[in-house]
Amino acid sequence: MSEQAIVSLRNVTKQIGRATIIDNVSFEVHKGEVFGFLGPNGAGKTTTIRMMVGLMSISKGEVRIMGKSIATEFEQAIRHVGAIVENPEMYKFLSGYHNLIHYARMVPGVTKERIEEVIKLVKLEDRIHDKVRKYSLGMRQRLGVAQALLHRPSLLILDEPTNGLDPAGIRELRDYLRHLTREEGISVIVSSHLLSEMELMCDRVAILQQGKLVDVKRIEDFIGSDGGEQRYRIEAVLEDKHVAMLSGMEAVSSVTLVPGGVELITERDHIPAILYELMRRDVPIYGVQEVRQSLEDRFLEMTGGVQVG
Repeated sequence: MSEQAIVSLRNVTKQIGRATIIDNVSFEVHKGEVFGFLGPNGAGKTTTIRMMVGLMSISKGEVRIMGKSIATEFEQAIRHVGAIVENPEMYKFLSGYHNLIHYARMVPGVTKERIEEVIKLVKLEDRIHDKVRKYSLGMRQRLGVAQALLHRPSLLILDEPTNGLDPAGIRELRDYLRHLTREEGISVIVSSHLLSEMELMCDRVAILQQGKLVDVKRIEDFIGSDGGEQRYRIEAVLEDKHVAMLSGMEAVSSVTLVPGGVELITERDHIPAILYELMRRDVPIYGVQEVRQSLEDRFLEMTGGVQVG
């Protein structure tokens, strides 16, 4: 993944009447990354995406795609974008192939070779000549992605692409987006309410709440410790005196009994010394592991327990 900025938002604000819907939102999306956009219902995710693709005006600030302003250089900016905002709309009485042919006629420079290329890319070769009304929701999503990719965009924007997909379809989409970024170098912005999937899918995530950007971080930074200390679980047969010993160690911030052992908060570098003290006391130790927060845990912690949607 490159640090080159494919899209940048600078102090983007949307006001409707006296209400501020989006408030000074700024972030960048780099080349070849999957960028997640999270937020509770009404946080402003879709509004931000609509401003990014020119479907809604920007009150203040600017959006630049490949260095071009979406407000003043719209055609130059939007030619680098493929997007599905909400649901992909297709002609259900036409085949998948003829849907792509119809769209290609509206975009200069799309050849039949390119159509065949994107069909293979989204793995629809076996069903592309079936009518769209016979497609599953996952197949329609893939056809929508194929349509969005026809003109070789640098940026793919997907608004809630996992809606209605079964677990197999979600995994298929996740693997496919990873393939796009790895093999094609495309950047992807994806919004979703499935936090567990975003954790597996994204390189970085941005959290939006009440129109304001809470934070932007890499996934591992979100679910890791903010400081040097972290929670560790030690599977061991412990007596009260051993727990007391751990609680009295200067390197240990807290100790909690759990089934099959103990959880303690300390720094990674202190783990060998802690284990040594337990083994010196003939404590049987069966395992040690870091207890990492999930993205959902961190999201609820940062938003005060507001559910994503």
